[in-house]
Amino acid sequence: MSKEFDVVVIGAGPGGYIAAIRAAQLGKSVACIEKWKNPAGALKLGGTCLNVGCIPSKALLASSEEFENASHHLADHGISVENVKVDIAKMLARKEGIVEKMTKGIEFLFRKNKITWLKGHGKFTGKTDAGVQIEVSGEGETEVVTAKNVIIATGSKARHLPNVPVDNKIVADNEGALSFTEVPEKLAVIGAGVIGLELGSVWRRLGSEVTVLEALPEFLGAADQALAKEAAKQFKKQGLDIHVGVKVGEVKASDNSVSIAYTDKDGNAKTLDADRLIVSIGRVPNTDNLGLEAIGLKANERGFIDVDDHCATSVPNVYAIGDVVRGPMLAHKAEDEGVLVAEIIDGQKPHIDYNCVPWVIYTEPEIAWVGKTEQQLKAEGREVKTGQFPFMANGRALGINKADGFVKMIADAKTDELLGVHIISANASDLIAEAVVAMEFKAASEDIGRICHPHPSLSEVMREAALAVDKRALNM
Repeated sequence: MSKEFDVVVIGAGPGGYIAAIRAAQLGKSVACIEKWKNPAGALKLGGTCLNVGCIPSKALLASSEEFENASHHLADHGISVENVKVDIAKMLARKEGIVEKMTKGIEFLFRKNKITWLKGHGKFTGKTDAGVQIEVSGEGETEVVTAKNVIIATGSKARHLPNVPVDNKIVADNEGALSFTEVPEKLAVIGAGVIGLELGSVWRRLGSEVTVLEALPEFLGAADQALAKEAAKQFKKQGLDIHVGVKVGEVKASDNSVSIAYTDKDGNAKTLDADRLIVSIGRVPNTDNLGLEAIGLKANERGFIDVDDHCATSVPNVYAIGDVVRGPMLAHKAEDEGVLVAEIIDGQKPHIDYNCVPWVIYTEPEIAWVGKTEQQLKAEGREVKTGQFPFMANGRALGINKADGFVKMIADAKTDELLGVHIISANASDLIAEAVVAMEFKAASEDIGRICHPHPSLSEVMREAALAVDKRALNM
């Protein structure tokens, strides 16, 4: 007889493991299926984000920023440092140590919450009166479990270029780009999205000559135009060579180099030669080989699983969250959906306002926003008012030598309700949280402008931008 659980989660990335923990907190018997193995062959929880995504990339971003500060910026503070060198092996070991600590932490949380980790690949085999049946194959063994409720949280994988093999040595996706054993002299990046900009920044700081090729005609087209313009200026100043409107042609890789043929925005045929290539052209959902058809479910033409506002599929008691469903492929969005579904299964009535899901790019300066851009709102015919305040007028930003960027707030012209907040600055990923709370509770720019912010702090720029919406910033 197969084991029975109230909830079975397929996938232990940010969405999956959080869903499992919340369901267990609510008194459900929970199992989580995960097959991820690290390069050493050890099974690990945490999915792409923790193992080869969000966490290791932020570790390398921090290490590379420390190197750049020591090499170029400590002198501004009156500190002289000579012969600064990079130890890539030690840098990578630090990154892996952080990943190991985090994965062990999830294992502890599973034990604490009495969650069963089913190690292997989960595949639907059918339905019975008792629930949905799932076959778990791994480590030479196969078992079938029955779930009253299922949460599909299988995440996504890097999209690759057609006919361009990724060996993660010369041609790399996000996984390989986190593990280069030496600094490439010349690095090419295809795709100027979050991953391309972050990983391009890492290796640029460490000494690579970085060229980024982007197919879209506008840089950071999803961001507010003011934000994108400032970001382009900062990246150019740093040495990132970004080309938009590019059409990539043939990519030829050898044992130690790669050549990319492309057409620039003016239609000129060009060739880019590099030592390494990072392909960061988006991600595709992991919905293959799940046996969806066995329970009457199928992915749509783009590989996603269609769900309603409560992440429910067309099959009763089967839910899907995170990168396999509509919406942005963001770890925190997946986490929120995991909590949402666990609480729905428990009979509660939670909700998610997707307009209040923040976006962050962890470059230097960081880029973050929540809500709509000014161009989106104007296209909708919405009357708005805006306020913008620069960090160059903030004492704390000057003190830490990070005064680039600004905060831009957009509010309804009549009601003053905040409709969008856009930040480019140091620690923008932390500052945006105030805007998320404000927008979740339908705050007005006046509300933020009336709140006492600590002085001196970067957060004061949030208040000043809010005051600037009504043209009454105090320090400008």
